Amino acid sequence: MEISIGIIGFGRMAKAIISPLLERGEFKPEDVFGIVGSTSSISSALSDLPKGVKIVSSEDALSKDAWSAPLKLLAVKPQQFRKIKQCSISTFSSTDECPKPILISVLAGITLKSLKKAFPDHTCVRAVPNTPSLVREGLTGLAWEHDITLEQKIAVKKIFEPISEIFELPERQLDPFLALTSSGPAYIALVVEAMADGAVASGLPRYLSNQLAHKTLSGTASLLREKDLHPAELKDMVASPAGTTISALRHLELAGLRSALIEAVVLAAEKSRQLAEEVSI
Repeated sequence: MEISIGIIGFGRMAKAIISPLLERGEFKPEDVFGIVGSTSSISSALSDLPKGVKIVSSEDALSKDAWSAPLKLLAVKPQQFRKIKQCSISTFSSTDECPKPILISVLAGITLKSLKKAFPDHTCVRAVPNTPSLVREGLTGLAWEHDITLEQKIAVKKIFEPISEIFELPERQLDPFLALTSSGPAYIALVVEAMADGAVASGLPRYLSNQLAHKTLSGTASLLREKDLHPAELKDMVASPAGTTISALRHLELAGLRSALIEAVVLAAEKSRQLAEEVSI
């Protein structure tokens, strides 16, 4: 890309997004400008990034360079949204690709309406990536303003394509998308941890239990995806009559695992909507 990018909030997700773009040459290091909350966070933010990337604290006068970029990634915590102080954009030249500066927000729950109110001179985009993006196996949901151009959509997609599969969604679907894909890794991690604990309780050593649980997870996901199986099909493939698996599944049903996971996704979606109301401006 022949444009610069400003990154407001340079945490793990922001670094996961920008690192492969730098590796692929989509951005030159000198065209990446980042802002972190304090001077003490600069060194960790710069680690593993190529020389030339500029990261400063939010109090530094040079933070205006990030705010002046035609493409911005807003990646602070949602609770910090109201505290964001936009610097004046002193140098921005309209192009076919960016007739207005683009602001991409990865903040959970913050609506396009709130983004547009805070950044009225921008074309605003909501993005919902998930943590597997850290290993370039992510999922990202995107919702656009109605007046976004095709060229702007292409520019935004290029940001997330190296780390995730992209889904264009109506904004109303981003909350359940977040509840499933962004919160989902935590649910799965809890289940995998519990399975490994069960193996330890049954006599396997911890290191082996963890290794087997992780491999079972990745292998099952691959089987579902590559064979295009409905989860119920795979369950029935494994559960033989009067066998060990169906006995275990019976216990899980009695314990309410299925309903607990359903309600977890619903509650996460509701919390995302609630968060939007709490931090909206």
